[in-house]
Amino acid sequence: MISEALYASISSIIPTLFHKMNLLSQIQIILIETSHSGNIGSAARAMKTMGLNQLRLVAPKQAIDEQAIALSAGAKDVLEQAQYFQTFDDAIADCQLVIGTSARLRHLQSSLIEPRRCGELALERANLGKVAIIFGRERVGLTNEELLKCHYHLNFPTNPDYGSLNLAMAVQLACYEIRMAWLAWQNTAESTIPNMETDFPSAEALEHFFTHTERLYRDVGFIRNESVMRKLRRLYQRAHLETNELNLLRGMLTAVEKSRHL
Repeated sequence: MISEALYASISSIIPTLFHKMNLLSQIQIILIETSHSGNIGSAARAMKTMGLNQLRLVAPKQAIDEQAIALSAGAKDVLEQAQYFQTFDDAIADCQLVIGTSARLRHLQSSLIEPRRCGELALERANLGKVAIIFGRERVGLTNEELLKCHYHLNFPTNPDYGSLNLAMAVQLACYEIRMAWLAWQNTAESTIPNMETDFPSAEALEHFFTHTERLYRDVGFIRNESVMRKLRRLYQRAHLETNELNLLRGMLTAVEKSRHL
């Protein structure tokens, strides 16, 4: 028979362990318009090796086939539960933190993040909601429009003379850093784990705000070209708006709209 004291002790530990294990399920690995099914399988293998299993595919050029399953090398379950989306926006809609991979250092200096910090931040924010790590097309990566919708841009510090990484390698590197951060948390006492009560808006909520902002600012004549809205997007993304702050801004926009029609 288990004593009441031992039972109480075990019962108090189980939710903590479950919570820690469940954090990895909050992190979504998103592949955009992947050209070859084998790359999807190899990415799934890279994910499962590091304990991640949430794969999202946006308009893949080839469906998961025998080659994908063969190259997954035992990660067939990750492929079988993969979610499919038609657009980038649909894939990130329910995510509160969006990190896109990019090699375009010159234009993204203010939002660049290194792999180690990416792993730490992804795990911290998984404590609040879904996190997206996005990998673009094999040849051209993410578009400028897609990059604008990311809070951070992950860059791997490869050899400047030969920085070629294939898709699965990039996924492996990102997932490795996430796992290292997770293992560090496993050894952290519950009392020292950050208990973040801040609520951040989803990507979908942010997109509604940007649409609302652009509509009103065009109406009043403030926005006359696309560059202004791009700068506003970068500004608000850097601010890391909380949900209550976003609601305040949406309320301000609505109040201005109403006053203009009185």
